[in-house]
Amino acid sequence: MSWSEKVTSALLPVYARVNLAFERGDGAWLTSTSGERFLDFGGGIAVASLGHSHSHLVAALDEQGAKLWHTSNLFEIPQAERLAQRLVAASFADTVFFTNSGAEAVEGAIKTARKYQSSGGHPEKFRIITFDGAFHGRTLATIAAAGNPKYLEGFGPRVEGFDTVPFGDIEAVKAALGPQTGAILIEPIQGEGGIRVAPPHFLRSLRDLCDEHGLLLLFDEVQTGVGRTGKLFAYELFSVPPDIMAVAKGIGGGFPLGAFLSTREAGRGMTAGTHGTTYGGNPLAASIGNAVLDVVLAPGFIEHVGLMGARLKQGLAGLQERHGGIISGIRGEGLMQGIALRVPVNDFAAAARAEGILVIPAAENVARLLPPLIIGEAEISEALARFEAACLRLESRDPETMAAKVSGTAV
Repeated sequence: MSWSEKVTSALLPVYARVNLAFERGDGAWLTSTSGERFLDFGGGIAVASLGHSHSHLVAALDEQGAKLWHTSNLFEIPQAERLAQRLVAASFADTVFFTNSGAEAVEGAIKTARKYQSSGGHPEKFRIITFDGAFHGRTLATIAAAGNPKYLEGFGPRVEGFDTVPFGDIEAVKAALGPQTGAILIEPIQGEGGIRVAPPHFLRSLRDLCDEHGLLLLFDEVQTGVGRTGKLFAYELFSVPPDIMAVAKGIGGGFPLGAFLSTREAGRGMTAGTHGTTYGGNPLAASIGNAVLDVVLAPGFIEHVGLMGARLKQGLAGLQERHGGIISGIRGEGLMQGIALRVPVNDFAAAARAEGILVIPAAENVARLLPPLIIGEAEISEALARFEAACLRLESRDPETMAAKVSGTAV
């Protein structure tokens, strides 16, 4: 029985899944169970950082998988020690804690920030300022941190300790500061929120506020980290280092792996027994994380991402000029780009699929483009051609309205 023929599923029905399944992938391409090929510009929501079936990752999986998968953190794990040392050497951080997912990484960052204040004699400073449009995960604490009513509804009282303010509004941040404020948590570029890039001066002001008031600055780089923006981490774009940073998605290249990175000072309260995980950083996961870094930290790789990101953004700007009735704007950094749309984003995503290319819908009616970091010029040109075809497909449905939108006679 094919996927399309299934009437019922044993899976909890929390996803509105597209009627499409894949059986294999190679590089930036996916092949469906019916044999159709798609250019993957969703990357499993920024997870497939090195594309599909990357030979170096497959070799690492085979080699470590044949030796040892798991021991638990009751014992030393050399693969995790090596991965942590490499992350520290390439970032602001002094210490690393490995997790299985982005939500766990953000939860760990939140716990570390609270413990920092408590260990310094200020247990009352447990509140964290967060921002509208954020997405930090689906646990009870991370949905409370993001504050999106859609994700909070029906799950009981909101976890206490988060004060949500408008994204980019430094005066609102200052107004939210109080004697119980201990930290500020932000995505330097909001992914789920619609590829909204924080203004550099805003992030610098947050850093200054934290330094002035003895707060910790937490960055959620689950989507932006590990090369996605043309820098290893997005904080480098703004020259604003955080005190604690959550990463996941691309660090495992498709294998479940996350981490939070911390300065030694920020992590001072996290002593033996204060936090833990069964699977996080086990030999198999850490080996694959090391394999990802082998590629991403190789000379020229990050520069390549920046060049391809610029090429993609330039091409998308041309699309906007030619199809202003469909596209209202382009936003993002590196290979994390967003197409702001005048038509429903799900319509655009469906038209793109019909042309053999995958995108991810986001808030603010934006289509997220999160292709593998290994993407080349030929594939970007192919993607732009397919997006052009998707725009033409949508315009053909209602040419008069499209023409009116371009001329400004209709909204």
